[in-house]
Amino acid sequence: MAGLTAEKRPIRLAIVDDDAMVRGALRLLFRQQADIEVVAEAENGVEAIQVAAANWPDVMLMDVRMPQLDGMLATQRIRSRPAAPQIIMLTTFNVDEYVVESLRCGASGFLLKDSEPHEIIAAVRRVSAGESMLSPAVIRKVVDYVADPAAGSRRSKAKAKLRVLTDREHEVAICLGDGSSNAEIGAALGMSLPTVKGHVSRVMAKLALNNRVQVAILVHDAELL
Repeated sequence: MAGLTAEKRPIRLAIVDDDAMVRGALRLLFRQQADIEVVAEAENGVEAIQVAAANWPDVMLMDVRMPQLDGMLATQRIRSRPAAPQIIMLTTFNVDEYVVESLRCGASGFLLKDSEPHEIIAAVRRVSAGESMLSPAVIRKVVDYVADPAAGSRRSKAKAKLRVLTDREHEVAICLGDGSSNAEIGAALGMSLPTVKGHVSRVMAKLALNNRVQVAILVHDAELL
């Protein structure tokens, strides 16, 4: 890690999975990355909560299905605390009810366990930088998955909630709903990167949401895309 300044310290990563082989493979993968340091491991949701409190990771890779406490409930409890790490869910399925609920509980996205190594590494870097890691297609798939007969009520509530935003913040929220990165939002709306980051932070604060994925789901609930 020599040569990394305090401003560029390694991303602190925790790996949570009940399969020791999965944890081992991920540990070996990240050992080769100078900017990512595995600081802790856990094999169930209970241990994950303890690891989050004791080791202050920036990002956690969290399995969905685990004994004692699953990844969904662990994510909800971890993300409810101040200065919580970003969480990426690990799953063997494209979309299932556990992953969808985890996103609503504060996870920044999800990865398939058979994702390419470079995709897993890029995802950790991206969420550490405050980005989400769901493509527009995946966001649409998530929203479609949770569609139900109460969609009209959900749409009305979402639109009412979005009324607290200024016109500019509303534009930023729609870009988040489309899965755009900060750079893409800046290019589309003619804003600098720091200005985009400020608007994104204000949008999440006003909506009482803790990550970009939740904003995206709210925008889709309001049927603005």
